Amino acid sequence: MIDVRKLETLGGADHGWLDAKHHFSFANYYDPDRMGWGPLRVWNDDRIEAGTGFPPHPHRDMEIITYVRKGAITHRDHMNNEGRTVAGDVQVMSAGKGVEHAEWNLEPEDTTLFQIWIEPREKGIRPRWEAATFPKEDRKNQLVQLASGKADAPAEALWIAQDAAILGATLDAGQEVTLDLAPGRLAYLVPARGGVTVNGVEVPERAGAAIKGEEHLVIRAETDAEIILADLPPQA
Repeated sequence: MIDVRKLETLGGADHGWLDAKHHFSFANYYDPDRMGWGPLRVWNDDRIEAGTGFPPHPHRDMEIITYVRKGAITHRDHMNNEGRTVAGDVQVMSAGKGVEHAEWNLEPEDTTLFQIWIEPREKGIRPRWEAATFPKEDRKNQLVQLASGKADAPAEALWIAQDAAILGATLDAGQEVTLDLAPGRLAYLVPARGGVTVNGVEVPERAGAAIKGEEHLVIRAETDAEIILADLPPQA
């Protein structure tokens, strides 16, 4: 099953400085049919105005992955971590037993990003933050694990506390990548740029594809495309 959620059907809110589209129920947007996908609880498509951002606020027991699409985001937290993550790169914050952080767009242009929250396999772990660079040329026409807690995670992937992975690829028009999913596993795919088909099903730019019962995925770029995909454990 491949359930496509087009951009115009997503929830969201426009706060002026922040224009957010919500793939799943979040804040004031509630849809009982879109509460999450396995341990994937949040996938927000955010545009953050230049010179603005999220002031200090707390989180607990969530793996928060940020994929920057355009611009950059600057992170600060109570553990004295600070870093700037630019377009194409990734940061991971394990909120664990508690973290307070701020995310600012200190750039002269708007920043766009995906904010992805995954529930951890256990609560109360030590909070942590890290970021890494993932050159787009290194994932040209191939899927690369950007963040992962799976047993086969490569050393360069950022660690998350769940048997899940966030993968990315940049695809030339007409190119295909494939992914095998173990029985029962779920996937959620969003083209950050361009349109793709998944096993022949069209997924437009910034739409979401909730996937289950498909053990082999063929992802074909209909135009030049950039995709982000979550490989998730079976739903409890």
